[in-house]
Amino acid sequence: MNDNQKPVEKACPICGRPAAAETKPFCSKRCADVDLSRWLGGVYRIESPDRPDAEEADERE
Repeated sequence: MNDNQKPVEKACPICGRPAAAETKPFCSKRCADVDLSRWLGGVYRIESPDRPDAEEADERE
């Protein structure tokens, strides 16, 4: 990076506003809480080829 260039600031992943230093990568505590709520509510998931009920059946046998 050149000394004359400012680093590119990322936008808040929830609302798109510039991120605040205190709550990076979010712009506010509210957006951080929205993101946490989405994680806890199962909106964000990491898919797996394994089925959870198949693992439970293996444990019972």
